[in-house]
Amino acid sequence: MLDRARTEISGAGPGRSADIDAFLAGLPADVRTVLDTLRAMIATAAPEAIETISYGVPAFKYRGRPLVSFGAGRTRMGACSFYVQSPAVMDAHQDVLAAYDTSKGTIHFAPDAPLPQEVVTRLVWARMAETDAHGT
Repeated sequence: MLDRARTEISGAGPGRSADIDAFLAGLPADVRTVLDTLRAMIATAAPEAIETISYGVPAFKYRGRPLVSFGAGRTRMGACSFYVQSPAVMDAHQDVLAAYDTSKGTIHFAPDAPLPQEVVTRLVWARMAETDAHGT
């Protein structure tokens, strides 16, 4: 079990970005709900990360560097994406990711099949460790 994870995911908080709120507001309700939950999972796994918009999608920065991001597909209507932004992290967790539609540094999923908290937390922590190993 994930001992560092909080037992409850809260979508509210002072660190929430109004830009991300606006991004999510423009999405269909089912996509908005699943991406807002993903957002809360990321924030819970990396409470010191900062929310921002990067390359037109919601993103988190950790120690001033890109951590992860997420969005809704333009080419895959109704699809959601979790951008891990690291092929090395994706390769290191291929056992967990085997059940998902993945590409280089991205996981694609449908709103009716959201990513589990444990998977999100594991990948976020791996990205944080990767960032820490490279220094700031």
